Amino acid sequence: MTQPANEVTGHAVAQYLDKPQWDITREDLVRYAKRNDVQFVQFRHVGGDGRLKTLSFVIENERQLDRLLAEGERVDGSSLLPYVDTASSDLYVVPRYRTAFPNPFTPYPTLDILCTYYTGSGERLAVSPENVLLKSQQVLKEKTGLTLDALGELEYYVVFPERHLYPLNPQRGYHESSPFSRGEYLRNEVMKMLARAGVRVKYGHSEVGSICENGQVMEQHEIELALAPIEEAADHLAIAMWMLRMVGCREGVAVTFAPKILPGHAGSGMHVHTRLMRDGKNVMTTQGELSETARKAIAGYLTLAPSLTAFGNTIPTSYMRLVPHQEAPTHVCWGDRNRSALIRVPLGWQRIGDMARDANPQQLNGAMPEGDSQTVEIRSPDGSAQAYLLLAGLAVAARHGLEMEDALEVAKRQYVGGNIFHEDQKEVRERLPHLPASCVQSAATLLEQRAWYEADGVFPAAVIETTAARLAAYEDDGLVQRVIGNYEEMARLIQKYLYCP
Repeated sequence: MTQPANEVTGHAVAQYLDKPQWDITREDLVRYAKRNDVQFVQFRHVGGDGRLKTLSFVIENERQLDRLLAEGERVDGSSLLPYVDTASSDLYVVPRYRTAFPNPFTPYPTLDILCTYYTGSGERLAVSPENVLLKSQQVLKEKTGLTLDALGELEYYVVFPERHLYPLNPQRGYHESSPFSRGEYLRNEVMKMLARAGVRVKYGHSEVGSICENGQVMEQHEIELALAPIEEAADHLAIAMWMLRMVGCREGVAVTFAPKILPGHAGSGMHVHTRLMRDGKNVMTTQGELSETARKAIAGYLTLAPSLTAFGNTIPTSYMRLVPHQEAPTHVCWGDRNRSALIRVPLGWQRIGDMARDANPQQLNGAMPEGDSQTVEIRSPDGSAQAYLLLAGLAVAARHGLEMEDALEVAKRQYVGGNIFHEDQKEVRERLPHLPASCVQSAATLLEQRAWYEADGVFPAAVIETTAARLAAYEDDGLVQRVIGNYEEMARLIQKYLYCP
């Protein structure tokens, strides 16, 4: 796994120990627990549905805690992961010390630690989501010398049970402030908790969606996490989703990551920004322009985009969001700062001069830091995504693009310079491939493209086949087209998947 800079961050345990999070040892955690009167330790591990699971221990003495941290514990893998057979379901969950954080919700001091699954023979469980992700990063580095960083833009709705004194106009919530943005407090609470858990946050803000119907107020918000190696980025998304739900529960409001919450209103995505790194340096630009490496990676994303929906758009209502004219992609294309495209190259900070000095002429000294934040944004995923498998799929796609002989030609052919839904882009639209329009179609494309995911043992066959079978079982081909215009049926369908996953 790619190790970040050796520094102490906002992570509560690292700050207390005064050492970088990556350097935390078992002895450090025993000492932290003793000095902070930790009464419970909770092992948190990711199930097949992408949610954090919990195994709780009452701490009786130092010896017990030390042994627990050293050995881990047994669990029933077949009840946690759909790829594990009941005939050999005993697994170990072993804690990763650097992930330990104080649980902000328990009434007594509790330390939560993320874990990794191991088999009965002491080997990493190849079919577990976090190990698929780790393998994808390892193979990417072995084959190309590069590693992949990512961040998730986590969009969600807060559902308040009553009207508010300061209502928002529909579809006008973007970057709104309190008191008009009622969910600002909840969002900021979670951002503070995430920092203490070692999850770096880029920013938070209210989003476009604002709904007032049937006596309820529904506000859309976003927390954008900071770039991190993909193994960490998936952990961060899982923790963030859990914390948002927990704070919502505490405040008596519902939080949903569903791709659609009501017909005719803005859906929620989980856009993913990526960048390729070599020896700690961003390789997405060359002399202020998008690099050849970046364009090859984009070609890989474009090629595997249809099958990536199997990990990023996993419920029938995902495909109610992926429709034209909704700032959600339908065609497989890319563009610069183009929000109608599947893949967007957002603004970076190259060749722009010193804007801060222009805005602050009194600032006479101090050089601007060099910008290395250029990313490529994939806009199809939503909150139903299995984040670990999605990011593993993106690592596979990036590598595929780097190895494609015609990658630059593919990137050139599928570039769009304007809004893909405008009339002047009709000819372009007609020649571009489409994303799947249902879970059934997504499953079919995954099986068609499975060889690239299974190459070098990154995705075990069982993960591909189980994922495809689960998607196909929805039998939703043509469902979106059938319910369009039927408000009651659309609302019923949306409600069914409101808290999925």
